[in-house]
Amino acid sequence: MKIYVGNLSFDVTEEEIRTEFTAFGKVESVSIITDRISGRPKGFGFVEMATKSEAEAAITGLNGKTLKERTIVVNEARPRTDNRGGGGSYGDRRGGGYGGGRGGRDGGERQRRY
Repeated sequence: MKIYVGNLSFDVTEEEIRTEFTAFGKVESVSIITDRISGRPKGFGFVEMATKSEAEAAITGLNGKTLKERTIVVNEARPRTDNRGGGGSYGDRRGGGYGGGRGGRDGGERQRRY
């Protein structure tokens, strides 16, 4: 079962997370998510445990625990939603805002030159 671990300190290691979860059962994998560009941790990660009962015990035992001076959030990982359109913040806008609507016109009209 895959478990989400959030609000992680940026200096926590995968080995430290593994140690915390091993107290509840067999840990299959640990991954801390990092930024693609900078390579810095994003403050969350995932742990996969061998059985659902061990994972549920880990969720109950570790959610709200302090790790490296941060109160971590531990719960069952939800399926990923594929929102790769920039979060929808600028994708539907026409004109205005960051570089949209060339020359103040809507719809990307081209100015005619004579």
